Amino acid sequence: MRPALRQTRALLNNEAAIPLFLCPALLRAPIATRCHAQSTPSSRDFSTLRRRQQQVGATFPPAETIESLSTNDTRIRRTLPRACPGCGAPTQIYDKKEAGYYNIDRNALREYLDWDPTKVKHTTKEDDVYADVLKNASPALLGELGIGKEGNEAPNEDQSPQTPVCDRCHNLLHHRVGSPIHHPTVESIQQTIAESPHRRNHIYHVVDAADFPLSIVPNLQSSLRIPKLRTQNRRAKHKGWVANDRIAEVSFIITRADLLAPKKEQVDVLMPYVREVLRDALGRHNATARLGNVRLVSAKRGWWTKQVKEDIWERGGAGWMVGKVNVGKSHLFEAVFPKGRGADYQDVRQIRSAAEREAMLNNAKSLDELTRVQQQLAEEDAETQRLQNKPQQHLHQPPAELEEEPEEHDFDDPNALLPPPQPYTLYPVLPIASSLPGTTASPIRIPFGRNRGELVDLPGLARTTPGLESFVDPASHDSLVMTSRINSERYSLKPGQSLILGGGLIRITPVTSDIVFLVHPFVPIHPHVTRTEKAVDYQKQTSERQLQHTPILLPGVGDKMNSAGKFQLKWDVTKKLAGPVTSSMAGKMKPENLPFRVWGTDILVEGVGWIEVSAQTRRPQGWKPVGLSRKDPNHAKHDRLSSLQSLQDRKTRKFAAIARAEEEGRDAEEVLEEEFYEDGLGDARAEWEDEYPEVEVFSPLGKFVGQRRPMCASTVSGPKQIASRDRKARPRRSMVSVKRQRKPQEKSG
Repeated sequence: MRPALRQTRALLNNEAAIPLFLCPALLRAPIATRCHAQSTPSSRDFSTLRRRQQQVGATFPPAETIESLSTNDTRIRRTLPRACPGCGAPTQIYDKKEAGYYNIDRNALREYLDWDPTKVKHTTKEDDVYADVLKNASPALLGELGIGKEGNEAPNEDQSPQTPVCDRCHNLLHHRVGSPIHHPTVESIQQTIAESPHRRNHIYHVVDAADFPLSIVPNLQSSLRIPKLRTQNRRAKHKGWVANDRIAEVSFIITRADLLAPKKEQVDVLMPYVREVLRDALGRHNATARLGNVRLVSAKRGWWTKQVKEDIWERGGAGWMVGKVNVGKSHLFEAVFPKGRGADYQDVRQIRSAAEREAMLNNAKSLDELTRVQQQLAEEDAETQRLQNKPQQHLHQPPAELEEEPEEHDFDDPNALLPPPQPYTLYPVLPIASSLPGTTASPIRIPFGRNRGELVDLPGLARTTPGLESFVDPASHDSLVMTSRINSERYSLKPGQSLILGGGLIRITPVTSDIVFLVHPFVPIHPHVTRTEKAVDYQKQTSERQLQHTPILLPGVGDKMNSAGKFQLKWDVTKKLAGPVTSSMAGKMKPENLPFRVWGTDILVEGVGWIEVSAQTRRPQGWKPVGLSRKDPNHAKHDRLSSLQSLQDRKTRKFAAIARAEEEGRDAEEVLEEEFYEDGLGDARAEWEDEYPEVEVFSPLGKFVGQRRPMCASTVSGPKQIASRDRKARPRRSMVSVKRQRKPQEKSG
């Protein structure tokens, strides 16, 4: 390296750190270099990013193009992309450990940079087989397949090499090795969205179904300065974005819904439950929100992805994927991005074969229908002919009338947080999806429909810091991610027993004595029931006993285990968990007439899953069902007086709390949130109930744990029960009675 370059590199390495949240690779941005002419034609072109001092965010200056070495070279001289299409990190060629690094000696990169469109493609054995089959095929079959004489040659695939990804993305895809990037803050996301060049902006708040609603970004509306959610009042209007007369809306997309139930119909039935849990999570300010913008989506199964894709296409403008890390934003991005749609897009359904045309004409039952079919076919032929005669343009170079941006935006602004969009293509390189927290390094803007709109994948916001994976052995990080639906087994916690997950990562210990708790862990880590003393030793890593499964905890983290709090089972789930007693097909008993009540809750583990906990309490001695007791003739009057009295008591308590807040100098809303509005989160206890059943949860640093109303997922888990009339073969005969009959004979013999 020349002395000038060495001095410049030293200055860059000793420069003060720049506050970047999008990509730490810019801390060592490369220097633009110039190649000297060489005699060999194997030189490659590449582009780099110039370093600029800035204090707000990342810079995205234009890439510098290297001069071609030979004017007679027919190859297309390409440059590296501005940013990696897989993670969005700006391109750099110096620091191998940072995101966006491109190794020039990689074969895929060489093929991309030195691509020669005039180079004759070597035919393979498969191409020869394809050509022989077409030669021996009948003309009628070729007409049905829509293949003409010019299609007898093998199809020319991979006409242009795909845009390569950086080395970090390559290692994540093929070797599952990589380092996460620094996570942005909500304020950084708000400033990035504020730089949007589009007037219409739609924010997709992506939430993970595995730990819903722990993955919800708190106070998203106030942090992003978005109008409040529309209430259930019929006169309520949706307000637009105040800044620059722009419109911003929010949709809640709950991804990985296939983890909740095995069938789409069973997941759709959970929509009222999801709305209630979402209202509890959003706080009392949104207690009356409509929440008609909630969707349960599964990118893996394709549930409701087509509807979301159509909504994105119809809305246009900018769609922003906002959410925490590892909630499935990149998987959702790939499933809902409107690919193959643009000005020159031809629907494959309109390219009909000769057999389909003849069938459409023969199925016409009237003269008017025949005329309509002929007109439709003529229009399709005219459109196909127009597209064939239209001169082909490179996908990276849209027509002049479509090159204009929605608004003027300076992509070379050193203080800009929003990078420039990728070149428009019908089938672009989509962001990569990985279980690594913090895969996306910078916002990835991919346009669709030729300036109709764009979809932006933003970096994931941080969950609890430090993350739960920092207390787990690196070899067991994959066990913290639920990849498929779990059929949970039932575990009973008797007095003096506890449940540990992952050899001590999470411990659940009952607090209420003389009650048996039933637990269904819907987590990918192994559960184990043992005595509470043993569970404490396992979690503190002081036990000499060995578990059946190897613990996933890192050595030396036992002293960091603390109590995450006591959680009450304050929701009545008698109707759902009582079995056939309350079923409409069997007992048809009302829950209020049963001599017991079943209480339940769901304990959430951040990013891992949930544990369903339930317990049964008995009615007091001498209790009689409501349906068997004689009603008071004036019961309606007494009920009305009691409701009025309870309302008056509620007002009195509210005014007393406000007065106490003024005396203590605290915020009244804060006092009401803590002491007053927590009463309605659970079901009402009976007069004979002293308190709800409780369990205590222990976790690293006393974090990563939450609570929600029970979903009762245990009713759809476990092995499928097949009715006796639907069994194809007789069950195996029980040998208990046969063995009992043989015992007297053996004794007598």
